[in-house]
Amino acid sequence: MNATASPDMLALTDGHGRTASYLRISVTDRCDLRCSYCMAEIMRFMSHNDVLRLEEFYRLAALFIRHGVRKIRITGGEPLVRKNVMRLFEMLSVHLGNGDLDEVTVTTNGSQLSRYADALYGAGVRRINVSLDSLDADHYRTLTRHGDLRKVLTGIDRALQAGLKVKINAVAMRGRFEQDVGDLIRFAHGRAMDLTLIEEMPLGLVAHDRSRSFLSLASLEKDLGRRWTLTPVSASTGGPARYVRIDETGGKLGFIMPMSCNFCSTCNRIRLDCCGRLYTCMGNEGSVPLRAILRSTSSDDRLEAAIVEAVAQKPARHSFSVGNAVAIDRHMSVLGG
Repeated sequence: MNATASPDMLALTDGHGRTASYLRISVTDRCDLRCSYCMAEIMRFMSHNDVLRLEEFYRLAALFIRHGVRKIRITGGEPLVRKNVMRLFEMLSVHLGNGDLDEVTVTTNGSQLSRYADALYGAGVRRINVSLDSLDADHYRTLTRHGDLRKVLTGIDRALQAGLKVKINAVAMRGRFEQDVGDLIRFAHGRAMDLTLIEEMPLGLVAHDRSRSFLSLASLEKDLGRRWTLTPVSASTGGPARYVRIDETGGKLGFIMPMSCNFCSTCNRIRLDCCGRLYTCMGNEGSVPLRAILRSTSSDDRLEAAIVEAVAQKPARHSFSVGNAVAIDRHMSVLGG
């Protein structure tokens, strides 16, 4: 399938002048962990018949590429637990080779990296994000409800050895995290990895009270500024993170503040869940189902029309608000953040 963008193809532009050039594909809602801010302890997952086949994900991805998407991130749940997931990376790698795509990246909890790091690099992936919220093995096990920190740390080392650039993501929460964040900074920067802190978002009903756990990154940044020398980094990555450099470590620290500081005016992202629903905003309930169209015809005309219309109706901003325990019924694991 030739996905090269054509001058005749409509750019995916919404009613607020933003162009969607970044597609996040959640290939599964399943995960081998149960992080407390991401999932309920007991989850009901999608049936296998409802989940798109890898070839169906690729067909949609190729269509988005033809409409100007330049970056694709593979997410989950935990994407690397999806059976034969490397097949999708291999199909997408063709578009890295011919210049249709600038990059394919992945967000992972790191548990499967020892197995897949070399294959990811071989498929053209050069950057990955690893979600890691604590370096204390017992606290990590509590946060993830059974995770093995050693397995993740070994996976990160394997990814670095394979040549992948690794960025650590951590969800900031009141309590233990405020004590541990310094260790995360030293760990990441000691291995030449950036660290990005993310405010907890009110996605799905979880076991704890988010009004008590929410930690403003604006407040945390002030606290870190009393311990470290933070120098603003002017260069933009094109994403929602704002970066500073920590003079004492030489590394970069990012802040993603969907609750404290709205960044929707520059959003270039759209998301597919594992069942083929297109979300133009993570912070709104609305989605457009593409699976039925995908499976009913080999022509892309109806898919194309549905996608263009959905993006055109993208809301101006998300519906999150501080103090709202559940703004969206959907758990974070559905779209991978």
